Amino acid sequence: MVEPLQIVEESASEVSIKWSDDIESRFTAAALRRSCPCAGCINEWTGEKMLDPEKIADDLTFRKISLVGRYALNFDFSDGHETGIFSFKYLRDLRV
Repeated sequence: MVEPLQIVEESASEVSIKWSDDIESRFTAAALRRSCPCAGCINEWTGEKMLDPEKIADDLTFRKISLVGRYALNFDFSDGHETGIFSFKYLRDLRV
């Protein structure tokens, strides 16, 4: 299993993750917000995306980034959204 070795908040709007397989992922706050896997953004029963990505501002920032146990990150976005739990597997597989 690939695990994060280093998580760096590069700026108020960008985070990078260096993985144990030497791959580095870089994410903007806006891209992560548009990809939020929470029940408010994705219908739990159908998997349908409920969030309109065009309503997310490109200049969105992080207010806070927190570890969730040893398996995920939680992002508190400047638009007030903070309910998504982004597992490390989800982040590693995410292509934004």
